[in-house]
Amino acid sequence: MDIFQGAIAILLLLAVSDLVVGVANDAVNFLSPAIGSRAASFRVIMVVGGLGILAGVTFSSGMMEVARKGIFNPQYFTMPELMVAFLAVMLTDVILLDLYNTFGLPTSTTVSLVFELLGAAVAVSVIKIVQAGKSLAEMVAYINTSKALAIISGILLSVAIAFVVGAAVQFVTRVVFTFNFEKRVRRYGALWGGLAFAAIVHFILIEGAKGASFISNATVDWMHEHNWLILGWTFLACGLLLQLLMVLAKVNVLKVLVLVGTFAIAMAFAANDLVNFIGVPLASLSAYESAQESGDLLGQTMEALRQPVRSNTLYLLIAGAIMTATLWISRKARTVTRTTVTLGRQEEGYERFEATVLSQTIVRMVGTSFDLIRKLVPPAARAWIAHRFDRARYRPAPAADGTVPSFDLLRASVNLTVAAALISWGTSLKLPLSTTYVTFMVAMGTSLSDQAWGRESAVYRVTGVLTVVGGWFFTAVVAFAVSSVFAVVIYHGRVPGVIAIMLLASVLILRNRTLHRSREREVEAMEVFNLRKIKDSAAAINVSFRHAGIFLQEVRRTLADGFEGLFDQDLAKLREARRRQKSIQQWANIIIANIFKVLRLLQWEHVENSQRYAETMGTVQRIAESQRDVVMRAYMHVANNHAGLLETQVAELNLIKGAICDVLDATAAALMKREPPDDALFKEKTDRLNALILEFNQNQIMRIQDNSSKTRLSILFYAFMWNSRTIARQSVLLLQIFRDPLRSKVLV
Repeated sequence: MDIFQGAIAILLLLAVSDLVVGVANDAVNFLSPAIGSRAASFRVIMVVGGLGILAGVTFSSGMMEVARKGIFNPQYFTMPELMVAFLAVMLTDVILLDLYNTFGLPTSTTVSLVFELLGAAVAVSVIKIVQAGKSLAEMVAYINTSKALAIISGILLSVAIAFVVGAAVQFVTRVVFTFNFEKRVRRYGALWGGLAFAAIVHFILIEGAKGASFISNATVDWMHEHNWLILGWTFLACGLLLQLLMVLAKVNVLKVLVLVGTFAIAMAFAANDLVNFIGVPLASLSAYESAQESGDLLGQTMEALRQPVRSNTLYLLIAGAIMTATLWISRKARTVTRTTVTLGRQEEGYERFEATVLSQTIVRMVGTSFDLIRKLVPPAARAWIAHRFDRARYRPAPAADGTVPSFDLLRASVNLTVAAALISWGTSLKLPLSTTYVTFMVAMGTSLSDQAWGRESAVYRVTGVLTVVGGWFFTAVVAFAVSSVFAVVIYHGRVPGVIAIMLLASVLILRNRTLHRSREREVEAMEVFNLRKIKDSAAAINVSFRHAGIFLQEVRRTLADGFEGLFDQDLAKLREARRRQKSIQQWANIIIANIFKVLRLLQWEHVENSQRYAETMGTVQRIAESQRDVVMRAYMHVANNHAGLLETQVAELNLIKGAICDVLDATAAALMKREPPDDALFKEKTDRLNALILEFNQNQIMRIQDNSSKTRLSILFYAFMWNSRTIARQSVLLLQIFRDPLRSKVLV
């Protein structure tokens, strides 16, 4: 085996890795509408998506030319030079996509590949030009600059157009069907389904058939010439079939539409994006075979790569099998999908992204613009539109497993249909679109139009969208820069350079895997507080006992670390406590959001005396805020390298820590076991804490008077004492709220 065969072997191994990380990222394109709407069980959705991938890979042959001649002009490069560029591209792609998957951010594998090819080609071109002593102006001969500019413009256009069109179509669709759409779907859902099916068929014909390895060019030309005829018959046939299914078999048209759309988008993803994962290795194999036929492995330029090629169907099916297997086993695919579903969900709840000044400004500007538009709309029209968007009586139907969908089937069908239509339209105009960009922005547009971004969640959702979109442009810059650096290292370092980069990639991927597991554990911890499967107030209140107990257990753990980290001046422990207190604040927000859900259930069932249960919102928030104040004060004190507490202060606060931990342990245990509280026991524990605080308050006053405790230490000491008392009071109050109101009595 010569060195170039070894390079091809490495590229093929990287292709397998790239298939895994690529599917993990792009699965969001076709999984999120079906998963978010609970159109079927998770198993059924995965089967449909897998079948779409297997069908789509056979349509991807024509797209393989992008890696061969789409970005650079191969006739100016020799086979060894292309091997350098291709190795740099694949190594960069695996690292970059795995990083995005770790943080659950959907990005475009198409854009990453294009800019990696561009970066590597530019680096190799510069080396060739400098070594030949020529001017860098000659680089325009090496690089397909018009294609690169077209891709950049396509990115900007697809992002804006997809968002606006998605919002507009969802607005019209919701006005027609409203949120209580079951009766209207039975009336004219077949027409909507026929239109959607026609769009999806058009999408498959335009996006898929042109690259199919088994469809002749004559057949493709005939389908394009008779496109409108095919669409018309598809609309009529599908509309009639759906109407018969609704009447005779009571089939939910929207579920059928969502599953068919999932298959179509999965098929298009495989057809369009497979080149991003195996196009480069196949191009390297073609380059090697061409150089070998010429008899000049080192000097023969690669004009042969300019010729059209049809990929081996067996290679495509093997790649499809790997992609389908990845769809089932990849946990990162579910992480990326969760991001899109969460940003588009209809209900309020835990928000992954925090508000920023930019998102606040955008929300304020958009709100002002909408206020101006409302003034231009006649009052009667405003009232009619508001009535069509009324959700007061809307009750989302739970899925078979009892979970409530993040959004309804109507919006899911719009997401898939509009994305399919836009991608097919853009492809017919020869615009370089990204399936990820289009599907994501359509989903965000429909979310906005569907009023999923309310005043309570808009800034967080906008931050999420800005983060994802900003990551897309970051992808292009990083892909170009890293690929060019890797190309230079490989060109000059040869085999040692490749080995060094592969070791670096392995270390980064292992690190990302550890980080992803940590992030998954945090998500799973938050899922403990999920009430989506709860259907009645009795069950919800019952589960809330356990939620409150788990919450207090974590507060106790973090609070103890805050005390001990301050005593020992242990910045690492305080840093970990600060990280956990952020999670506790998120848990508190989730519990409070669940309480609102419970109160709605209480209202629906006409249950009286719900006021006491609502009081938990205040107690939970005050507990979270008090423990946060303790942890942050301790962290900032140690981080700023301030003087430690006096020995007497440490001894006294250590007793305070023990007393507050006893209260939290007892309260959490009672809530977890749902046992009636032992009034005498809790009174003993709280009395002990109060007595300690009273005694230590007098001691601290004496230390202030004799100037042994400086102002900063005094403030810190009192903050720990008063926050501990607040946490104890609110914890016992929380326990009292959960039992018979007639026996309720504040003990602290």
